[in-house]
Amino acid sequence: MAFLRKFPRSPYWFAGYTAPDGRRVQRSTKQSQRKKAQLVANEWEKAARLAAEKRLGEAQARRVLSDIYAAVTNEPLRSATAKQFLADWAEKRKADTSLRTYQAYTQVTRDFLKSLGERATVDISQLTKADIAKYRDEVHRRTSVATANKSLKYLRVALGAAYKDGLAQDNAAAKLDILKRREADRSARRPFTVKELKTILAHASGEWRGIILFGLYTGQRLKDIARLTWDNIDIESEELRFVTAKTGRRMVIPLAAPLLAHLQSTPAGDDASAPLFPEAHAIASKEGSDSRLSQQFHGILVAAGMADPRTKAETGVGHSNRRPVSEISFHSLRHTATSLLKNAGVPESVAMDIIGHDSTAISRHYTHVESRAKRAALRKLPEIR
Repeated sequence: MAFLRKFPRSPYWFAGYTAPDGRRVQRSTKQSQRKKAQLVANEWEKAARLAAEKRLGEAQARRVLSDIYAAVTNEPLRSATAKQFLADWAEKRKADTSLRTYQAYTQVTRDFLKSLGERATVDISQLTKADIAKYRDEVHRRTSVATANKSLKYLRVALGAAYKDGLAQDNAAAKLDILKRREADRSARRPFTVKELKTILAHASGEWRGIILFGLYTGQRLKDIARLTWDNIDIESEELRFVTAKTGRRMVIPLAAPLLAHLQSTPAGDDASAPLFPEAHAIASKEGSDSRLSQQFHGILVAAGMADPRTKAETGVGHSNRRPVSEISFHSLRHTATSLLKNAGVPESVAMDIIGHDSTAISRHYTHVESRAKRAALRKLPEIR
């Protein structure tokens, strides 16, 4: 039977018992009360005996820990499987995050559980750094470094919640480093030229002409534009007002003359909450819709002779292949807007505020300033038809 002893200057009882390899060991129970210390010692000895007999499996080990915890605290040890905790955690985020963030959390936790396979049923406390690395690397193989790092970031938040709730002793995802992008993997995104913009608009039909004009004259992201309603437009003040989905930033952007003219020529109903672009709005409101809108814009680039059609593998069907990153996409309109503003002599702080960049470093990444812009500043953006 396990025995107890006290050491000088220590408030805790030490337990002595036989280890699985036959050695006699002594270790602190971290208990100052003899009765509770004896309970801990007895469970340790029981676990050591089972281990020696090679009958201490994961379930039995967890049961031993649960018995020790219950004996010391008079409360059951809280636990949850990875599948149970992550599914519940993601669902709760629906109430305290934006729809876009909730959808991202749901997608990442679902993909991570799929990556875990049978290990999805282990206790959340048993997830390891290797489990997280396996998932991160899988995401990287089929997408990009940026997407893999973003997925890792979301898992850090989820497993951090398990740690704060006392269901895990640490955050396994926090132990894993983000991936570094090699110079060869960096996309050479560039802005469109004026000639290219005119060609794109000539091949855009339906709602896409307006969506492209918004991208050019406001520099905003595709999904934010697709989700705009007439409530976001103040024709009298000639301003666009909305909150970005990605950063939650409240934006107030003056409407450029070409964009204002387009809006004035667009029929508006009596419902101010009606979407500016009904078809795109319906797509943008669905989970995981970003790629569908991007693919539609890519189709316009193909029709304009500025891009090649994508193969089935390149569209990411089945998530088995990484889609090549093109130097031009809808996001290039964001680059274009920034460059046009700065080429027109607009101060960097003003350009940052219009586009929505939060740092000078990011703003510089989007800038493609021509030398002539240093000598002469334009007062307004060019009108693209």
